[in-house]
Amino acid sequence: MKANNVFRVIALGDVIGDAGRKILQERLILLQRKYQPDLLVVNGENAAQGFGITKKIVDEFLNWGIDVITSGNHIWQKKEIFDFVESYPQLIRPLNYPPGTPGNGYCVLEKKGMKVVVINVMGRIYMEPIDCPFRAMDEILKQWENENALILVDFHAEATSEKQLMGWYLDGRVHALWGTHTHIPTADEKILPKRTAYISDIGMCGASYSVIGMNVSESMRRVIQHLPVRFSPALEGELELQGILIDFDQQTHHPLIVQRITDRLSPS
Repeated sequence: MKANNVFRVIALGDVIGDAGRKILQERLILLQRKYQPDLLVVNGENAAQGFGITKKIVDEFLNWGIDVITSGNHIWQKKEIFDFVESYPQLIRPLNYPPGTPGNGYCVLEKKGMKVVVINVMGRIYMEPIDCPFRAMDEILKQWENENALILVDFHAEATSEKQLMGWYLDGRVHALWGTHTHIPTADEKILPKRTAYISDIGMCGASYSVIGMNVSESMRRVIQHLPVRFSPALEGELELQGILIDFDQQTHHPLIVQRITDRLSPS
């Protein structure tokens, strides 16, 4: 049972295609009943056939009770995104895209009498050479220096070292930072010395029998045989939902508990 003075956040990893949306839809109500989150964040950049997101999917996620949809390097894969990204403040793209890029890199909400800021930022190691994520965070955090806001960060990055470095860089300056993008959950959840909750990657929602959510045979042809195969999400077999739960003291905003969440759905 959740205490009255606790603000609970659940963040779920990258939703991969139809399989990811299926387990999300089928398990979300049970997850909400079990954990009673005050804020639910989902990374949706792979939700449409494994690459990008559509307006229909954004509407689905919001109707299911998701509060914020973060993204990453695949946010622009569906060209229709440019027609609606400005209309959904709950859908955010990486903060450190250059000035003039459509959309917003953060979302501000009022929840349980608290101001909550969710920021999406993207790494650069083995990723696109966009603006510096560390400097982007320095700039954006100036807005809330004198405000009593709970600040949460989805750091979408490839290199674990860059994620860990960002965690240390922001320790004590944000209240939680979780990593996305690799689709593989890490076992390094912790509360850093200056009281920032941290984990390098929260995993994915998608097919268990896959290569980071993608079809195994296609992945083999692409990587082993070097054939020009386009990856597509795996659809069959067991499905899995992965993420993180973080409890915060509602008064101090200090994290109290950080724990991984995993759920599985057997094939019918």
